[in-house]
Amino acid sequence: MESVIGLVNTLQKTCTLLGDYGDDRSLPTLWDSLPTIVVLGGQSSGKSSVLESFVGRDFLPRGSGIVTRRPLILQLYKIDPGKEDYAQFLHTGDKKFIDFSMVRKEIQEETDRVTGKAKQISALPINLSIYSPNVVNLTLVDLPGLTKVAVEGQPESIVQEIENMVRSYVEKPNTIILAITPANQDLATSDAIKIAREVDPAGERTFGVLTKLDLMDKGTNALDVLEGRSYRLQHPWVGVVNRSQADINRNLDMIAARHREREFFATSPEYGHLASRMGSEYLAKLLSKHLESVIKARIPSLVSLINKTADELESDLTHFGRPVSIDEGAQLYTILELCRAFDRVFKEHLEGGRPGGDRIYGVFDHQLPIALRKLPFDRHLSLQNVKKVVCQADGYQPHLIAPEQGYRRLIESSLNYFRGPAEASVDTIHFVLKELVRKSIGETQELRRFPTLQAEIVAAANEALERFRDDSKKTVLRMVDMEASYLTVDFFRKLPQEAEKGGNPNVSAADRYSEGHFRRIGSNVSSYVGMVSETLKNMIPKAVVYCQVQEAKRTLLDHFYTQVGKKELAQLLDEDPVLMERRQQCSRKLELYTAARNEIDSVLWTR
Repeated sequence: MESVIGLVNTLQKTCTLLGDYGDDRSLPTLWDSLPTIVVLGGQSSGKSSVLESFVGRDFLPRGSGIVTRRPLILQLYKIDPGKEDYAQFLHTGDKKFIDFSMVRKEIQEETDRVTGKAKQISALPINLSIYSPNVVNLTLVDLPGLTKVAVEGQPESIVQEIENMVRSYVEKPNTIILAITPANQDLATSDAIKIAREVDPAGERTFGVLTKLDLMDKGTNALDVLEGRSYRLQHPWVGVVNRSQADINRNLDMIAARHREREFFATSPEYGHLASRMGSEYLAKLLSKHLESVIKARIPSLVSLINKTADELESDLTHFGRPVSIDEGAQLYTILELCRAFDRVFKEHLEGGRPGGDRIYGVFDHQLPIALRKLPFDRHLSLQNVKKVVCQADGYQPHLIAPEQGYRRLIESSLNYFRGPAEASVDTIHFVLKELVRKSIGETQELRRFPTLQAEIVAAANEALERFRDDSKKTVLRMVDMEASYLTVDFFRKLPQEAEKGGNPNVSAADRYSEGHFRRIGSNVSSYVGMVSETLKNMIPKAVVYCQVQEAKRTLLDHFYTQVGKKELAQLLDEDPVLMERRQQCSRKLELYTAARNEIDSVLWTR
């Protein structure tokens, strides 16, 4: 049974630590799935004395008014006989408290740290673990005592605030309510019983505890309550006799107090027949046994929940990646693997596995043809400009048959307009490739951990794209210059034949300077320029793809690979601090869930 009860302590401690790590995955479900014993009672009802009797130590603050001003999550761990008792707070780490008067002092100081010296309350719990051979494994939550009137220094709202806090704990269906009521008080006026009845009307989760049986008026007793006639619960009522204030003042130890309690019930004429089912020792064992049955029923659902969450955390750790090695060889290997992962994503964009590559085709299929059609050939080959260029080319000697120099000047100046669309195509593809680099960096999951390496890869890729753009621009401009440097002869050889078909190639000098003559020249040049335009419309994309797109696919990071060995590898793998913290928290959470799973497994094997 001890191992089963210890399981709850382990899981509740796991929940507390997970809360510190900000776990919002299954923490609420896990916490709510665990049975929790909540100590409920009014001020001066004897709550603190009951808790101290479970532990066998004086460790709780005492005084008048509201002494418990923050929830105290008390976890009791049974250790081997002969070992010394000690306590640990979650907020003090591994520090062990051997002197339990210092435990009391720490509770007071930690309460004041959050609530101040005034009589304010806070819902932020204090987590205390006590290890002793004289306890049973239990987890209990001590709450501020219910009150009806605010005392000096307290706001009027504190009465409702305490009740709201208490209800937030006892309303949960897995909460076991330990309702503390003084025997010398009318049960009908008990604050603890009133709230317990409201949240647990069938009495299935409530254990009734009567304190101060030894302080009842002579001739009266609490048998109607203890035997379930006055107010019936599903579980038996338990009476306890705690130390009086006089006992505490003269330092009556807990061993003597327990002995006196047993003697009280054994020798009492009213309660002697109930002696075996009375007292704080019996109450602790009763709660422990009940916890065991509840836990056993919930183990399958707990296992399922913990396994599901642990699997999700393992998946998150895989996503975050493993910590970086300190070995330079391993670091270099990691960097190259990350570069290759980026390169794969980048190629997928170009080859159609991811969106973006289609924008390159859009440049060639849409933007380039439109740019070519918008070139100002109508103005350049207008009648006035053709006449002007031809006449200037003739100089003092008019052309005899065909104005060859005029043709050349008109064609060369027309072809010069193609440089603009050619360069624009190169620049647009360069912009598209840079944008795909940026998108690929963002989509490479493995790189998200390393902002410095991301920046280095982007810089290296953009530098390479600049080189590819320069080469591509030189190539397409050479193509335009090549068209202008050597005209297609066959095209012009057809012109005299067309003239012969007209029937009279021998026209007068006046005809050679007629308007119709210049119109024919403009038309011929326009036809030739149109032929060249079709050629360039097909060849510019080939040159751009070869010089920029194909080179980016083949050698985008080649220069980076040659230089990476000269860089400070550790700096390149300097992780994003936020991601490092998230991975560390994820790893700690996984450790806690794994420990909880192992604890459950060990309990299952010992059943």
